[in-house]
Amino acid sequence: MEQTKTDESRVLVSADRLKATVAAIFRSFGVPPEDAAIAAGMLVLADLRGVESHGVSVYLQSSYVPGLSNGNINPTPHLRTVRETPISAMVDGDRGLGQVMASRAMGIAIAKAKQSGIGLVAVRNSGHYGAAQATAMMALKEDLIGISLTNGHALVLPTFGREPRLGTNPICVAVPTGQEPPFVLDMATSTVAIGKIAVAARSKAPLPLGWATDSSGVPTADAQAARTARRLLPLGGTRELGSHKGYGLGALVEVLTGVLSGGLLSTMIQGQTGPCHFLGAVRVDLFRPLDQFKTDMDRLLRSLRETPAAPGHDRVYYAGLPEWETERERRAHGIPLHPEVAAFIRQTCAERGVACEV
Repeated sequence: MEQTKTDESRVLVSADRLKATVAAIFRSFGVPPEDAAIAAGMLVLADLRGVESHGVSVYLQSSYVPGLSNGNINPTPHLRTVRETPISAMVDGDRGLGQVMASRAMGIAIAKAKQSGIGLVAVRNSGHYGAAQATAMMALKEDLIGISLTNGHALVLPTFGREPRLGTNPICVAVPTGQEPPFVLDMATSTVAIGKIAVAARSKAPLPLGWATDSSGVPTADAQAARTARRLLPLGGTRELGSHKGYGLGALVEVLTGVLSGGLLSTMIQGQTGPCHFLGAVRVDLFRPLDQFKTDMDRLLRSLRETPAAPGHDRVYYAGLPEWETERERRAHGIPLHPEVAAFIRQTCAERGVACEV
């Protein structure tokens, strides 16, 4: 589509053109075409669904191009199965692109779930895998419940602590529905993901207190100071507002990813290589007929979104609904990229000698 600019001077580009350009960049580093398409597709899906903090807008420049350039990311990894049962597997990601390794691991989980009812796969020695929902939602195509967890390099302070010990350690669960858009809960166990700090710093916007601290561990509203310090607070922000719950959930994710796989803990991970994932798929008919389940899911989700709105608010959402609506709008009208992001993509394409459609 022809490029235009939004009111915020953001460059609009179609999802197909952005995916083709990002895939070409990956291929220029020796990433096989199929893997490049998977990684590019998952990155663009995050931007389509309004999760810019985990899409092309942040991680292509900050992680994947540098990682492929300096050799920290293996462009041609071999996913190796270390241990396997009919319902589980433990695999080694060989330092590959996290989107690719997580996608293939979820494929294993889905196959096992279709055969045996449940599939659980732990992954070690992988890479940053972007938005957790991209892998969890793979299960929806098979009418399965999808689960996706990952650890990452230490950014989050334990409650009462001043040094990071956990990654943002997201949890995502995607649940199939009938007529309603799917339920997709995708949440960091920190108050926000680090990418949101980067987005705020680029826009020179202040942070809400409770998101992050400065280098001394004191909560700050200065996005640039928070970006430099890289110290996030657990979900809840303070003990009084429940940060011990976010801290506990983050530790649980650490158990199911780093500890269970025998891979790296968040404190051991350098940059974006080395994270561990945990992927799961569950067949609904282990418990009840799928059509009845979908009918009741629709009933639940309608009851949530039809809740009368409180004063000052237009409507009530449920997890996954805003992203579904954003994806529909952006597939029709294009993905808005910050001019700096568009400039980086164009420059990278020129340096790598690949066609650019941004």
